[in-house]
Amino acid sequence: MKTVVITGCSSGFGLKTAVTLAKNGFRVFATMRDLGKRAALDGALASAGAGAEILALDVTDRASIEAALGAVLSQAGRIDALVNNAGFAIGGFVEDLSFDDYRRQMETNFFGLVAVTKAVLPHMRAQRAGRIVNISSIGGRCANPLVSAYVASKFAVEGFSESLAMEASLFDVSVVLIEPGVFKTEIFESNRQVSSRTRDPNSPYAEVSRAFEATIDKMVARLGGDPQKVADAVLHALTVAKPRLRYTVGTDAKLMGAVHRFLGFGAYAALVRQSTGWADLRSKLR
Repeated sequence: MKTVVITGCSSGFGLKTAVTLAKNGFRVFATMRDLGKRAALDGALASAGAGAEILALDVTDRASIEAALGAVLSQAGRIDALVNNAGFAIGGFVEDLSFDDYRRQMETNFFGLVAVTKAVLPHMRAQRAGRIVNISSIGGRCANPLVSAYVASKFAVEGFSESLAMEASLFDVSVVLIEPGVFKTEIFESNRQVSSRTRDPNSPYAEVSRAFEATIDKMVARLGGDPQKVADAVLHALTVAKPRLRYTVGTDAKLMGAVHRFLGFGAYAALVRQSTGWADLRSKLR
């Protein structure tokens, strides 16, 4: 039975992935920053007739990382796979986002991912085997407005993963990027975060930000996919003989990536403006 460590399992992709891997024969160590939020995962595992060991792990705290991985190694003796899923998104126009907003976004989505990866790599190198799956986003290859901090963190994850993939191949460890599009997860609902300045009525972007949020809500309701598809992509990446570097998940993500790649930024930006009603939003800018 292969041992997998997953970060950010209290909700969304992490929760779905933990249940899916547990149902498919993996020994799952599902981690989350706050164990007080484990009820949803416990319920999902029980409903699926699956089991997992749940540990506290804060990707921004080196001591927490060492303690969690030490517990995994003590109980399982090895780590065959790591799924770096922990993350969040903070929204707002560039002018409204503070430097602390950018730092906080990068600390979790990028530096946290790097820290957990670096802690696992020595064990995989010694084993001469392992797989690392990084949950990125199509936003790591083509950006959207009002999420510059988030897409910057995911662009960083993409570049880091490409470099790591070349290095890790020396000791037979595979690195995989999962690039979801829009899915119905808590990142758009209960876990949504925006800069404090965005809520300030004195911001020149206050009205347009509210209008854009409403547009995004409608888009998620209309286009948001089932997050189980992302969990299934992770399962494939961990079980296929030779995984690809990238798996883009979701029709919207595949369309966005293709337009950006083959038609260029201008065509892609026009598609974004059209799909978000950008022309109507301009009149709300002060």
